[in-house]
Parts: sequence; C-alpha cells; structure tokens
Amino acid sequence: MLPIFVDNSRIPVWLSKLSPIEIGSITLGPLVFSRGVATELTRRHEAIHWEQYKECFILGFLVLYPLFWIRGLLQGFSGTGAYYNIPFEIEAYKNDEDPDYLENRKRWAWWEEV
Repeated sequence: MLPIFVDNSRIPVWLSKLSPIEIGSITLGPLVFSRGVATELTRRHEAIHWEQYKECFILGFLVLYPLFWIRGLLQGFSGTGAYYNIPFEIEAYKNDEDPDYLENRKRWAWWEEV
C-alpha cells in the first residue's frame, strides 16, 4: 500500500519555516504533501518513508526522526548535514532512483544506516 499523495499543498511551505532545509515534500503518516506535483522520484522517496513509518508503528518514526537529527547536530553537523545523516533519509536518498526498490526492499533496511 502506497501513501496518499496531496499535490500543490501549502504544508511544505509552512513547515520549511521551521526546518533547516527547504521542504518540497513531506510524509506525515500515510499522507505525503508536496509543494507542486510530486515527481516519480519524489513519490518513491516518500513511499520509502511510508514503509519506514509502518515498520516503526508511526509513532516510533515520529520520535526517532528528530532524535537522529539531534544526534547529527551533536556530532557537529550543520542542520542540513544532520538532516542528510538521518538513517531514514540515507536509505531513501540511496534508493529513490531505483524503480524496483520498494518491491525488493528488506524490512528495517534503514537500520543498516544507524
């Protein structure tokens, strides 16, 4: 089951004001909000996050994501660098160009990046 995509949303614009990066799309549970129309690459990237959400029973993802970001800050990364060092993001960026990744993805694949 893929997430539900909501194109042309203002939510990424609003959340970018609080974020160290400019948010183009964001997965919040089973919903993906995109500033414009999400590309296939973006849809795959965010669908990977939905799989991660499900593995972490949604709440776990919402707790772990900021904790991994804070860990990155404590390791000396900038806000942007800490974002790119979040294991969830590492997995998604490494695999969002592979059209078969979601079909072949191993459960808990993001854990290899911890």
